Amino acid sequence: MPVMAKRGLTPHDEDFSAWYNEVVYEADLVDHSPVRGSFVIRPYGYALWENIQRELDAMFKATGHENLYFPLLIPVEFFEREAQHVEGFSPELAVVTHAGGKELEAPLAIRPTSETIIGELYAKWIQSYRDLPLLYNQWANVMRWELRTRPFLRTTEFLWQEGHTAHATAEEALEETRRMLDVYATFARDFAAIPVVEGEKTEGERFAGALQTLTIEAMMRDGKALQSGTSHYMGENFARAFDITFNDLDNEQAYVHTTSWGFSTRFIGAIIMAHGDDAGLILPPKLAPHQVVITPIAKRNDADGAERVGREAARVADALRAAGVRVKVDAREGMSPGWKFNEWERKGVPLRIELGPKDLEAGTAVVADRLSGEKTSVALDALAGDLPDRLERFHERLMERARSFRDAHIDEAHTYEELVEKVEHGWVYATHCGDPESEAAIQEATKATVRCIPLEGPSAEGTTCVHTGKPSGYPRKVIFAKAY
Repeated sequence: MPVMAKRGLTPHDEDFSAWYNEVVYEADLVDHSPVRGSFVIRPYGYALWENIQRELDAMFKATGHENLYFPLLIPVEFFEREAQHVEGFSPELAVVTHAGGKELEAPLAIRPTSETIIGELYAKWIQSYRDLPLLYNQWANVMRWELRTRPFLRTTEFLWQEGHTAHATAEEALEETRRMLDVYATFARDFAAIPVVEGEKTEGERFAGALQTLTIEAMMRDGKALQSGTSHYMGENFARAFDITFNDLDNEQAYVHTTSWGFSTRFIGAIIMAHGDDAGLILPPKLAPHQVVITPIAKRNDADGAERVGREAARVADALRAAGVRVKVDAREGMSPGWKFNEWERKGVPLRIELGPKDLEAGTAVVADRLSGEKTSVALDALAGDLPDRLERFHERLMERARSFRDAHIDEAHTYEELVEKVEHGWVYATHCGDPESEAAIQEATKATVRCIPLEGPSAEGTTCVHTGKPSGYPRKVIFAKAY
């Protein structure tokens, strides 16, 4: 039999960055692309994204949103209409200047985000308060010319969804901004088993052109933060730039209030780094491409035994599928059972079923748990009823593991010296005055940023900034952390 063993991964507490890079390739999530900064998402990685997309899309539609699609190419002059927006995105724009063998009369940007082109069309579609609200979302790819790239976390091209809504009042738009943040947070917790913190970005961290940016922040297993989804209230900024007006109830012209919100393939990076271990991925069952893998085991040169085991594996797989479980039978030849076990462990499959001739004689199968490593003997006829509950408990244990890790790596700082020391080991609650210059100075000294002003957290009433000594600028202590 050929030797097919993969090398061991770098321990993640030894070199987390190296561990991450090895995992994304050795788990067959991505491969290199000929284009700098872009990556090929392989079938296993794309299946994970499809599951994310399917669940989120259902949540969007349940909150009244519809999908549409806008063109990839956007006139560059659109970006120049909203000053903060063009300033924020100019360094990242990829621009088409030639097509069809000729120079274009006006350059076209490859979509980095779609507020501008959507604003142009909303001005056409919205005439009256009766046309509002517009609750639209698109699934698309975008391009941002990044200098330093890492698979999923920061790439020149990536996949995402971007919601864009228009409302008659600020109150309705702010309610939408919060609603969609809650959708993201619920998805992260209920489907990905990631205990995110919801909060508001400071002025210096807001999306370009937004009046308010809300975020979900997730802790990775190296103690760093990852911004995992954002929701923005744009006020009238884009409405004024694109003249999106309507006749209100008093028959007077008014500008709409807009929002945008986005969630991308970056979240796959969050799943990898929030749950993985030294053996590779650990995938949340509700999103895993394969929730269960069945590995038939037969003796070499025992064709009859292999056939019996294969038939039973297929029968069990059909029963599990009927119970709503995503299952794969690994019947590949030329690979030892141990090699297959190692591969599916590396790929993070929650549960593995080992099935051999002796198991058939006993009427049982061995169920291996990726999170605990435990193996349990389960009656073959009980698998279809037993495994869905096991998967649910797996999700709960994975969530509790991530929550316990996060809580053990959040501290409070009462002085600047404490902040500098503690932010090396995780997230830190501290009071801050809100001065952007102070934020920048802290970042330069510690490489940490204000991740958010948490919607829930320790009060900052009556306190002073740990850096400047000025009164706290926020109702709650902010979270400082190093981040991806």
